[in-house]
Amino acid sequence: MNWRYATKSFDTEKKLSEGQVNSILESVKLSASSFGLQPWRIIVVKSEDLRLKIKDASWGQTQTTDASHLLIIAKVSNVDEAYVDKFINIVSATREIDVSDLEGYSQMMKGSIKAKREKGGVEAVKEWSARQAYIALGTLLTTCAIDKIDACPMEGFDSKKIDEILGLTELGLESVLMCPIGYRSSDDETANYKKVRFDKEEMVIEK
Repeated sequence: MNWRYATKSFDTEKKLSEGQVNSILESVKLSASSFGLQPWRIIVVKSEDLRLKIKDASWGQTQTTDASHLLIIAKVSNVDEAYVDKFINIVSATREIDVSDLEGYSQMMKGSIKAKREKGGVEAVKEWSARQAYIALGTLLTTCAIDKIDACPMEGFDSKKIDEILGLTELGLESVLMCPIGYRSSDDETANYKKVRFDKEEMVIEK
């Protein structure tokens, strides 16, 4: 974790292998999420034309086009009973448990989501989904650091434009985070900056 930093300049000549990218995606797939529902999806943007458009929608940040790969994490727009049912069917098939035996688990999840919707509307559920996306990002960044792959988590972009560029609305998704991955450029001066963090004594509170 001392090695990693939010990479500002990527080496455009060094590319990740498909095996490396797939390993990262598999790790993120295994990330923790509330109830295990994974109310997010990850988009791997391969098209150079799309990446140029995304750069424009990201106020010209060069990481979007210079990094080996560009990943975008999007929240599921509508986590409803049908979504929970789909997840329950996967649980049933994976663990070889009859769906009827999962009814209590299903109702608990549906009740939790319903309570969020009743308290704060659809936006409250979307906000909850976005928080799950940040957990996935944490897994992504840690996996990259372990494998000495550089990454730059980004919130600085016009999400509506990104959704339009990638056709995410039609997929029932909304962009939350962006994370270019690859290898740092040798001329990225920020790679040599000393890490600045609050002291442990201030950060950690023991009761």
